[in-house]
Amino acid sequence: MIAIHYFASIREALDCEHENIDLPDDVKTVEQLISYLIKKHGTPWADVLGAGSLMIAVNHEMTDSNAVLDAGDEVAFFPPVTGG
Repeated sequence: MIAIHYFASIREALDCEHENIDLPDDVKTVEQLISYLIKKHGTPWADVLGAGSLMIAVNHEMTDSNAVLDAGDEVAFFPPVTGG
């Protein structure tokens, strides 16, 4: 099982703060996880998780969609952070 957390505008757009899922055998990377979530939840998720500006963390470490996942991992999706 992995824990997935959605933050800020992503959480609002998806109307979902977090979920726990059993990692399917064919899902090995964050990119495959995103595809799985889009298939599971539908079009609105494709619009949000398919955005090129999506930021990703696995186990509190910033990464990209090529990151390999293991059972017990925690994945977080959030929008880019701006400062000023």
